[in-house]
Amino acid sequence: MLGTNEALSRTNFRGRTVSLAGGPALAAGAAVSAAVAAPTPAAAAAALTAGVASGAVGLYDDVVGNRPEQKAAKGFAGHLAALREGRVTSGLVKIAGVGAAGLAASALLAADPRRPRPASRAGRAADILLGAGVIAGTANLLNLFDLRPGRAIKASGLIGAPLSLGPAGGLAAGPLGVAAAVLPDDLDERVMLGDSGANALGALLGVALAARTGPAGRAAALAAIAALTAASEKVSFTKVIEANPVLRQLDALGRRSA
Repeated sequence: MLGTNEALSRTNFRGRTVSLAGGPALAAGAAVSAAVAAPTPAAAAAALTAGVASGAVGLYDDVVGNRPEQKAAKGFAGHLAALREGRVTSGLVKIAGVGAAGLAASALLAADPRRPRPASRAGRAADILLGAGVIAGTANLLNLFDLRPGRAIKASGLIGAPLSLGPAGGLAAGPLGVAAAVLPDDLDERVMLGDSGANALGALLGVALAARTGPAGRAAALAAIAALTAASEKVSFTKVIEANPVLRQLDALGRRSA
């Protein structure tokens, strides 16, 4: 079992005390594994940047966001409302940090000499911004699934399995392998990913997706990510999963019953 301390201890949906230590461990391992398996130095740098930075700001939100004065702000709208009141929440810091990490990682991918570049400066800028949106958006999307044991890692497997194929497949396969090693402790309710693990894992899958798509593919992916994220503000993913027999069984697979 991974070590626990008061700052990284949380009570899960069933009332059990679990550790968030699995999150930063997953973030570090996944980022390194993606970098080692990356097809080019530029892709390796992008993976390290996205994974480490997203994991770090996620850990900051995990720790600081648990303070009483921080808990009132929920969702993106809540963080913006707090900002209008003159308060900078840990969640807003995380959002900005993940966005900056996505932008830096996308710029590193664009600098790869093996990657085809749009002819115009505006096209190159748009390509980088779309890549940043995919990386940051995937980081946030995967975090939305971290509400039940094993759910975020299972979702990462569904997203990442097709991305693990082909020449750039190591960018996804490495992080998925590290996530698989954490999965038993996650399912057994000994650890949870928290923002640190879920954001980092999602960001790395976003890098894998951005690395193998051009502007059109990135735009399509970003539209799908944005739609799912917007839907999460109105509809509970947990209720959707529990209402579907197939999704419900997949969600519960391997999880302790009581």
